[in-house]
Amino acid sequence: MAKAIHSMIRVLDERRSVEFYRRAFGLEIADRLDFDTFTLVYLSNGESEFELELTVNKGRAEPYALGNGYGHLAVSVADAAAEHARFEAEGLNPRKLVDFAPAGERIARFFFVADPDGYEIEVIERGGRFK
Repeated sequence: MAKAIHSMIRVLDERRSVEFYRRAFGLEIADRLDFDTFTLVYLSNGESEFELELTVNKGRAEPYALGNGYGHLAVSVADAAAEHARFEAEGLNPRKLVDFAPAGERIARFFFVADPDGYEIEVIERGGRFK
């Protein structure tokens, strides 16, 4: 059986991206591999073995065009409302907190936030199928 181990995104500014993911999700640098034309930065925390791989292409000055194919990365938290308030206090500009209840019963509570490169991240409260 396959095991998901990381997801990669290309970022323009390593420092800015590492700081965002540290402040927002408590991700720290687990490894950093520096090559001639690019650097790979692996971020993780104690909540999961899954890592976020940041690829920094050296010499790039223009932001990446995300196009219309990228959806979002999702992380789960114990209390979405508390995290939303913390994100606001940190100046991370979360979008509104949503209680998703299309048939009257809440299926999910979540909000979205964009990282410095425009990647969308869903912050969803643990419960039901969202562990």
